[in-house]
Amino acid sequence: MSSTEAGYANDVLVSADWVEARLDEFEADDPELRLIEVNSPESPDDDFPSRYDEGHIRGAIGFKWDEDLSDPVRRDILDKEQFERTLGDAGITEDSTVVFYGDGWVANWFALFAYWEFKYYGHEDARVLNGGKDYWVNEEYPLTNNSPQFSPQTYSARGPFEGIRAYKGDVEHAMDSGLPMVDVRSPEEFTGEILAPEGLQETAQRGGHIPGASNVPTATVLEDDGRFKSAEELRSIYEEHGVTSDQAVVTYCRVGERSSIAWFVLTELLGFDDVENYDGSWTEWGNTIRAPIERGE
Repeated sequence: MSSTEAGYANDVLVSADWVEARLDEFEADDPELRLIEVNSPESPDDDFPSRYDEGHIRGAIGFKWDEDLSDPVRRDILDKEQFERTLGDAGITEDSTVVFYGDGWVANWFALFAYWEFKYYGHEDARVLNGGKDYWVNEEYPLTNNSPQFSPQTYSARGPFEGIRAYKGDVEHAMDSGLPMVDVRSPEEFTGEILAPEGLQETAQRGGHIPGASNVPTATVLEDDGRFKSAEELRSIYEEHGVTSDQAVVTYCRVGERSSIAWFVLTELLGFDDVENYDGSWTEWGNTIRAPIERGE
């Protein structure tokens, strides 16, 4: 199903066939087209830290979410200078068409966080492989162990564009104003039964959710094969939770990566005008003294 057939607001998803037809271009030194696999060592798969090395799409650059796209000292995304240097060193320019893909518990988990970060710094032509790496592998598209070597480029970021990012004060405003907030964590995290998915570090001292938030787990928006549901289905899912395009919306999770998928769906696939991803998420809120929380459904 194409983006047009699915009724998406923006043509930002590409198919596995589309990527396969351009493998030579992805592998070329010309920075016009770049492919990025985004992973993190946090995974239920013991081999995850080396998964890129074990096989990736030809021409793909390997980024780790916590090492290449985050500042571990500040527990933040890269600042503008770090972002520009990272992308330039990888052979990417602000004019490159960049296609993201990844894996995880759900398709493109960390790839969509990278997409959101690129948009925060104003990268214009960014796209996503629908279904991610799991779909690519399950459908038996080719992999390689060869890593590309691209000539360094100069990258000049236009951002940051703060309108797509929520801070704690923005969340407090949404809570006080009754604006919709989408918590994409598992029901067990939402109710406070657990603090983090099994196998991941517990980054908060308290469990629960932000008062007024609705629980729409990440996998809800995906088909069984990891590709996104149609716009009609997605719109219906969010409308059931009172999330409509005529309101500002905040998305959050544990550290801002799963919620970037909801941000992507609402912003890019459904065309909402005012959606902010709270990348501080439950790690910040659940550790903040006197921050109100709710437990249970």
